[in-house]
Amino acid sequence: MSSKSNAKRQQSMSTLAGDVSPRQRIWDAIRHQHAEDGLITMQGIRIALKRQDDLPESLVSDYLRALIAGGFLERSNPDALPATTAIYFLKRDVGVEAPRVRRDGSLPPPPGREQLWRTLKIIGTCTGQELADAASTVVTPVSRAAADEYLTMLSRAEYVKTVREGKPGVPARFQLVPSRWTGPMAPQIRRTKQLYDPNTGEVVYSRVTKTEGGEP
Repeated sequence: MSSKSNAKRQQSMSTLAGDVSPRQRIWDAIRHQHAEDGLITMQGIRIALKRQDDLPESLVSDYLRALIAGGFLERSNPDALPATTAIYFLKRDVGVEAPRVRRDGSLPPPPGREQLWRTLKIIGTCTGQELADAASTVVTPVSRAAADEYLTMLSRAEYVKTVREGKPGVPARFQLVPSRWTGPMAPQIRRTKQLYDPNTGEVVYSRVTKTEGGEP
């Protein structure tokens, strides 16, 4: 494969392995095939996933149908016989993040944490309350507590820097470090108090447990 083709392939994928959702892996495989030759098939998705038995075919088929209903995919031979290999085309490529499309093709509102992450990129410096206010929508309000927790974890992973230390009566101010914007998918806080970045497929922060006590 030429270096140009390899670069194109890399741009079309977030990751085909690692701790990502089944839908994200399927979407990665779809965009990979699209970048290769524009034709998308179930067999091609399986090859791109490289795990033939990992995801049930019914799960892949359900997501393909949802993507068709949402206008992301189009089947070139919808009237073909059942035994005919289905061929799809990527009609609407919305980027590396897998569409969270429902079965009927409708899109749910983005989770609050994703609203926080995307707002960080445009808001400049902010306190937890300011970030929560800017990220909130009528459908998905975001609390100050949620914003404070997210900023704390992002700060520990050095995704944001402290512009002003907090003190009684004066909240801390934070700012996204431009070089740490890794992509549109919000870094995820795990139950184990790790921060996982789905854009890079890496755990970027893990809380270190001390002999007595631990990090707050």
